[in-house]
Amino acid sequence: MLVVTGAAGFIGSCLVKRLLDNGLGPIVAVDDFANPSKHKNTSPNEAITKVDRFEFIKNPGLMGKPDFIFHIGARTDTAEFDVELLKKLNTDYTKQLWTYCSQNNIPFIYASSAATYGLAQTGFDDNTTLLDQLEPLNPYGHSKHEFDLWAIKQSDAPPFWAGLKFFNVFGPNEYHKERMASVVMHGTSQIQKSGTIKLFKSHNPHYEDGCQLRDFIYVEDVLDVILYLYQRRPKNDIYNLGTGKARSWNDLAKAIFAALGKPVNIEYIDIPIDIRQTYQYFTEANMQKLINTGYTKEFTSLECAVEAYIKLYLLPNLYY
Repeated sequence: MLVVTGAAGFIGSCLVKRLLDNGLGPIVAVDDFANPSKHKNTSPNEAITKVDRFEFIKNPGLMGKPDFIFHIGARTDTAEFDVELLKKLNTDYTKQLWTYCSQNNIPFIYASSAATYGLAQTGFDDNTTLLDQLEPLNPYGHSKHEFDLWAIKQSDAPPFWAGLKFFNVFGPNEYHKERMASVVMHGTSQIQKSGTIKLFKSHNPHYEDGCQLRDFIYVEDVLDVILYLYQRRPKNDIYNLGTGKARSWNDLAKAIFAALGKPVNIEYIDIPIDIRQTYQYFTEANMQKLINTGYTKEFTSLECAVEAYIKLYLLPNLYY
C-alpha cells in the first residue's frame, strides 16, 4: 500500500495516476476532499481509498502500515501570510509524518520547494551544508525551509528519505489553482480571449522586459524523478528538481503562441509593488546531485512540454 498526500492537488493527483499506470498500489489518497474544484483531479478507481488529511495524521496506520509515503501535500500559496497556518500544514504536518515513518521503518519522499532559496545569494545548489545560509523571501518558503533544516539534523530517520525542491512545475490538473496556476495555463486563456499574453516588465536594469529567467519543468519529468527515487532509493538527501536550464518568460510565451498557432503578441505590465522587492529574476536548479545518483533521463524541452500540455490537456480541457 502506498500513501500519497496532496492527492487531489496538481502534482499529487498526477503522481497517483502515474503510480496506478505503473501497476503500483493500492493507494491511500490523502487530502482535503471537500474542495469541489479538485474533484475532477481524482477520478473514481477501486485502487484508491480517500482519507481526509487531518483524519490521516491522527492515525497514519489506520488503513494498515504503508509501504511508502509520498508527501506531496502542503499549503502552496506563496502569497499566504498566515504563518501559523503554514507552520501547521507544512512544517509540523511533515514532521509528524517523518516521525511516523522513522518509527515504523517506512520510506518517505516529501515536497520541499525552490522558494527556500530566496534571492539565492549562494546559488541554487542543493548541498545541505549551505542550508543555513538560505534566506527565503516569504512565509511559504520559510515553512518549507524550516522542515529541511530540521530533517537534516535528525538522528532518527526513515530508512530512505528524499526531499525534493520543486522549481517552476507546470502541467495538467492545475485547473483548481486559480491565480497560483502556471503562466502556461493563464497565458493560453489570455491568448484565446484577446490574442495577447501579459508578462511582467523588468524593474532590474540587468534584465530586459520578459527576459527574467526561470527553471520551468514539466510535471511528467517531475513524476519520472519521483518514480526513479522510489525504485532506486539512492542516498538520503535533499535534491533539486528542475531541468537545470533557465529559460526566459519570453521563451515561454513564444512557445505558447507556437502551440496555439498564433502570432506573438506580448504586453508587458508592471510588477505589483507588494512583490516587486522580492521578485526573483533568475532561478536555475543545480541538478548535479541527482545526476550523480545515476539519473540519466533527459528533461523535456520547454517547447515540447508547452506544446504537449496545451494540445493534450488545455485545449480539450482534459485531466491527466
